[in-house]
Amino acid sequence: MAIKPKDMAKIVDHTILGPQATVHDVKDKCMEAKEYNLTAVCVQPCYVPLATQLLKESSVKVATVISFPLGAETVETKAYETKDAVRNGAQEIEMVANISAIKEKKWDLVREEIKAVIDSTKIAGVTKDIITKLIIETCYLTEEEIKKVSELAKSQGIGFIKTSTGFGSANSQPEQVSIIRKVVGRNTGVETLGNVEDFNDAIEMLDAGANRIGTEYGVAVVTGKGLDEED
Repeated sequence: MAIKPKDMAKIVDHTILGPQATVHDVKDKCMEAKEYNLTAVCVQPCYVPLATQLLKESSVKVATVISFPLGAETVETKAYETKDAVRNGAQEIEMVANISAIKEKKWDLVREEIKAVIDSTKIAGVTKDIITKLIIETCYLTEEEIKKVSELAKSQGIGFIKTSTGFGSANSQPEQVSIIRKVVGRNTGVETLGNVEDFNDAIEMLDAGANRIGTEYGVAVVTGKGLDEED
């Protein structure tokens, strides 16, 4: 894929979701994102107001996670978390799917929670369109389950399907990205998280079909770390 490291900035989400992350750490990530003009900074919900304040004079968006990292909250709780995050300034909402519901083929429940989150982004007074993402934690799913939930999410109008939280039993793989892309076509976004620590890793995921890269190594990606290095 003919793309330069600096071109990656428009598709990289700078992520800081670890439980040990401090205010200082979040500030550092936001400053890096502004310096390199990254697409978004993804923070825990408690840091959305801070990130919104730090990034208000930039083009960098504030993303946050809902029902993270297990996806086991009720539909009502996910809807409330979404409304709270949007009111606090979040511009991208990443909701973790109920993995047990997917495993048990409770597709009505999965459909209900997707719809509830999308509907909850439409709050009076919010003038910006909110991007919604469904995190499906691919490491726990079979190929058929990945296909089914991707198809369902697309039918509900989700903006992106994301491969993982980074807290699962394994990182997402390019093969899983390819499965999702084949199901959703070109009009639904595919974001990967995990297994991207430098430019070459990011290229591998783009070649597999991703069009957004979530990583805590955003600066390494856009400055070309890994470029022309041996594996």
